Amino acid sequence: EVELKKQISCSLQLTNKSDDNVAFKVKTTSPKKYCVRPNAGIVLPRSTCDVIVTMQSQREAPPDMQCKDKFLVQSVIIDQTATTTYITTEMVLVVSSNYITAVAIVVLCVLS
Repeated sequence: EVELKKQISCSLQLTNKSDDNVAFKVKTTSPKKYCVRPNAGIVLPRSTCDVIVTMQSQREAPPDMQCKDKFLVQSVIIDQTATTTYITTEMVLVVSSNYITAVAIVVLCVLS
């Protein structure tokens, strides 16, 4: 729910059901409006990672309550020895795009 002039946070849980390390990167169409922490990282085999998405305080509601903001979560299996320094914006270019999984998330605005 959107409360004007107030920051709002929600949690996104990423789950790795594989036996491999999985690197992820979260992107948004409105980077000045949202803070994503961590915005990239490694999810260990058979574990989860919580990502906190915080929407900065808004002065006014979007026109017609239509929010066009989107998030993209990209993930790729990486070598067991890779560290978080491996995960860069160029990660997509380093690994063949055939192995990258991407999930799009659309933001829904509800005034409280």
